[in-house]
Order: sequence, then structure tokens, then C-alpha cells
Amino acid sequence: MLTTDEEFMGFALAEAEKAAAADETPIGAVLVVNGEIVASAHNMREALQDPIAHAETIVLREASARLNRWRLTDATIYVTLEPCLMCAGALVLARINRLVYGCPDPKAGALGSLYDVVREGRLNHTYTITAGVREEECRQVLKQFFEKLRNQIS
Repeated sequence: MLTTDEEFMGFALAEAEKAAAADETPIGAVLVVNGEIVASAHNMREALQDPIAHAETIVLREASARLNRWRLTDATIYVTLEPCLMCAGALVLARINRLVYGCPDPKAGALGSLYDVVREGRLNHTYTITAGVREEECRQVLKQFFEKLRNQIS
């Protein structure tokens, strides 16, 4: 059984790599309940042609279907990049207990970088946030993907 944030983030990183291999923005997520991975996902906006097919929304849907409930009060989600406003809100609506993310997102991060929607205290639910787990590895996956993309364009 896995026990550390670093170990679980490793599975989120593996999902991010799957996304990169499919030419998707490489963001991965896993949802954990009682020390076990219940669901895992990566961005699929291109494959599904769906603007909300972010790793977080997919992993929430998958976990809710498997657990047959939408309230995920005992869940921890591991995601390689700080969630955007939509995803941070979806995690509130799912009533998750905790979020662990890898690297900040200065352009769209909603949990401290650009916004801080959960910690501001006006929402009906909050969750614990742990940032910077395997941060450099998460950052590198994104950096390599976008460097490759820029090289293909030029």
C-alpha cells in the first residue's frame, strides 16, 4: 500500500506522461481514498473535443461512478499542476478533503497563484491544500511538452 504524497504524485506524473504521449497538455491526477487509488486521469480536451475535460474533472467523475456517490469527503486528489478556477470549484462541489499539487500555475492557478478561491473562506466548503510535491518533476513534464510543441511550430 502506498503511503506518501510523493508516491501518489508519481502516479499523477505517470498520467501526465500519458497525456503528453497523446498530444494533450500533460496534466495528470489521481484520487485516493483510505490509501488506495480509486481513479486516475489525464487531460483529454483534444481527444474528446471537450473544454472541461481536465484531469481533475475526469478523475472526479470516474471516482464518483466507482464509489456511487458524489460527496468525496474522504478523498485526497493529487494533481501535477495547480488547478484552474473551474477545477478548484469542482473540487469544492465534490466536497473533497484534501488536494496535493505539484507545481504552481501563474497563468491560471486558482489556489494561490492567480486566485485563492478556497482559502478566502467565502465558499460553503474548503479543503486542505498541500503544494509543491515533486514540483520540479511536474514542471519539467510541462516544460518539455511546450518546448516540443514550439519546435514543431517553428
